[in-house]
Amino acid sequence: MSADTTHVMKPGWFTVRVMNPFVAWLTRRGISVWGSRVLAVRGRKSGEWRRTPVNLLTVDGAQYLVAPRGHVQWTHNMRAAGGGELHLGRHAQPFTAVEIGDDDKPALLRAYLKRWKAEVGVFFQGVGPDSTDAELRAVAPRHPVFRITPVTGGPGAASGA
Repeated sequence: MSADTTHVMKPGWFTVRVMNPFVAWLTRRGISVWGSRVLAVRGRKSGEWRRTPVNLLTVDGAQYLVAPRGHVQWTHNMRAAGGGELHLGRHAQPFTAVEIGDDDKPALLRAYLKRWKAEVGVFFQGVGPDSTDAELRAVAPRHPVFRITPVTGGPGAASGA
């Protein structure tokens, strides 16, 4: 594995103990903070539901999840599970997920940084929404991106996770 595919920027104490719990608390109550959702995805080893706050990006009507901190646990679990659920308040939206290739990431990373640079810019090695496609492509391997497609109806559409 290359350094890019094992890249992880672990959150600090404030993020783990204050910010993420606060955003998740608001989101669980139906208050989206700039597109926040609580991602629920099954653990690849345990099979248990794992939850983490994420920012839902919409570009040209399609929805994406970007991992600003790199190849973190939820990205590994998403690859194994092929989908999960996004929660906002009492609403759970099941979805399938497909990982986006690095060459297709620059426009998505630009859109993500345009919206959330103040929150996540530090994780992008100085690259921002005004960076060139080449600069965005250079950091793309460090930041997994998944296109998500909502699943509607049918058995198991709302698992209650």
